[in-house]
Amino acid sequence: MAQLINYQFLCILIFLSLPFSSLSERCHPNDKKVLLKIKESFNNPYHLASWIPDTDCCQWYVVECDRKTNRINEFHLFAANVSGQIPKEIGQLPYLESLTFHKITNLTGNIPASIIKLTKLKRLTVSWTNISGPIPSFLSQLENLTSLDLSFNNFSGSIPSSLSQLRNLDGIRLDRNKLTGSIPESLGNMNPSFQYLYLSHNELSGTIPRGWGDLNFALIELNRNKLQGDISLLLGKNKTIQILDLSRNMFQFDISNMEFPDSLTSLDLNHNMITGSLPQGLTQLRMYGFNVSYNRLCGPIPQGGSLQNFQYTEYFHNRCLCGAPLPDCK
Repeated sequence: MAQLINYQFLCILIFLSLPFSSLSERCHPNDKKVLLKIKESFNNPYHLASWIPDTDCCQWYVVECDRKTNRINEFHLFAANVSGQIPKEIGQLPYLESLTFHKITNLTGNIPASIIKLTKLKRLTVSWTNISGPIPSFLSQLENLTSLDLSFNNFSGSIPSSLSQLRNLDGIRLDRNKLTGSIPESLGNMNPSFQYLYLSHNELSGTIPRGWGDLNFALIELNRNKLQGDISLLLGKNKTIQILDLSRNMFQFDISNMEFPDSLTSLDLNHNMITGSLPQGLTQLRMYGFNVSYNRLCGPIPQGGSLQNFQYTEYFHNRCLCGAPLPDCK
């Protein structure tokens, strides 16, 4: 009996002497190895202080593990005091579905080509950084992407036409960069569920793709570019667009007979070269945002709906627009 007790006591001692992490750790050893290389590439920043080798990487800050596979499937680095380039080792996390680098001003260089190894990636965000160079055309190989956000960076050059190959995208954000050239016609061939597009604050020129007339956007922001031509194909009674901002471009068209969808809640056309008179159909809309200032409009502002809820500054600096909230027509 005494021997049995001693044996059980010995087993308990052996159990207690085992490292706790070896009994509870979920993290895949390959993922841990890659993450530690990424930490080293960033010169072991304080933001990644929880990345300690003898602890479970599924508990580390910045990353998440999938509950079924126990593989790293999310990597979100926000507002971190790190510097350098995106480590090429990021492409060695094959189960990643969501990848974010956001508000990291000391992040420079380019997006590494190794990212195309992330065949499961659905959401890619590189925003508010100093990443520069052209937007890589190889991003089109990330076939499972549903969201692409490359806003507030220093990307230059043209928009890759190959982005139209991303058939699962719900939307794209390329705003607040230094992009030039025209919007590729291929972007008019996006999938029918494509909902939103942010291209504002760039230096884009030319006309909008004709294929956009066949899409039903919810939101488009093209403001502060050098775009021109007619945008009537974006509107019409059968459309579902809610927010449309085309301000500070060189669009030139007659708005007089244009029809607007009932879904439209915000329309900003200021600082263009739009002619004609405001259509009566605008009074049927319930809008919280509206601006047609600095154009070439004439005639009375239609009375009714939301149009008189806006300030005179949303209407002024037109050729001969009149009526409330502007001075009365003569």
